[in-house]
Amino acid sequence: MQITPGNSSKQATLADVAKLAGVSLATASKSLNGRQQVKAETRERVLSAAEQLRFSPNVLARHLLSGRSGTIGLVTHDLEGRFSIPTLMGAEDAAGTGKTSVLLCDARGDSLREQYHVQALLGRRVDGLIVVGARPDPRPSLGRLPVPVVYAYAPSQDPTDMSVVTDNVLGGRLVAEHLLACGRERIAIITGEAGYGAAHDRADGAVEVLSAAGIDLLGGRALYGSWTEEWGRTAAGLVVTPNPDVDAIICGSDQIARGVLDTLRETGRHVPEDVAVTGHDNWEILALNARPQLTSIDMNLEEVGRRAAALLFDAIEGAPHSGTEVIPPRLVPRGSTGPRAS
Repeated sequence: MQITPGNSSKQATLADVAKLAGVSLATASKSLNGRQQVKAETRERVLSAAEQLRFSPNVLARHLLSGRSGTIGLVTHDLEGRFSIPTLMGAEDAAGTGKTSVLLCDARGDSLREQYHVQALLGRRVDGLIVVGARPDPRPSLGRLPVPVVYAYAPSQDPTDMSVVTDNVLGGRLVAEHLLACGRERIAIITGEAGYGAAHDRADGAVEVLSAAGIDLLGGRALYGSWTEEWGRTAAGLVVTPNPDVDAIICGSDQIARGVLDTLRETGRHVPEDVAVTGHDNWEILALNARPQLTSIDMNLEEVGRRAAALLFDAIEGAPHSGTEVIPPRLVPRGSTGPRAS
């Protein structure tokens, strides 16, 4: 039978597309699935043939033939979604180009629940897993699994695993450089729990920049506490009372910064004219509703998600990676920082 475009007597098959395009079945399949091994002109010819024939592949059959489900699992430990949602959005951006679905499970910070979700996702024959931690410190590896795994935000402790993280040291450097550019010299640091490596990394990055500029940190050290507005209010009092001439406070999170802003307002300090304040995380529900709006470090989590998904797809295609890839954050300046009042 001669194949003609628009022939509706029967549903077009992949073999029909291959014949019209003048390529093999394998080349037609690779072209329609976006594989990189096909020349651009060949892919265009196959896509044109598929469009002419109104070819609609049977997704289930294609996945069965390839041994894949067309889904990946994302397991998160982030109860509030502050870190997992942007990471998921980035992963879905990358997955969408290959028509892959993402199944989301919340392990709620519980390792046993995580194991349950991993086994459930494997039972659904996902092609791979992305695991998002609740905190950016190294976490135990899931070990050997029948599908590839990429760890996002919280790296695996196993260097042979693949992890994608944000650069907390660089985040600290960026805020310190910004404050120096604003003419600030009497600078304090208020951050979260001392048990978090990220709290130390952010402080260390800032101190490195300040030391290089010949500026000593007020009080001689960063103040560690909790990741809460209440701690921010308390710690700001501990800074302002012995250092009434403080002109900038670097905060380890946006929640802490919101508490700092409260205390500065209550003690008659104007932000940013008297004291500049920076946060970290760029959690917009906090940063944009602060008064003034909060200068913060955006950890670029959507890019973390995109890279995690891209690396996972590489592994699914038989080209796994190992080690840790670091994504640079960016400074988002807003009204809480600016030149010092003359």
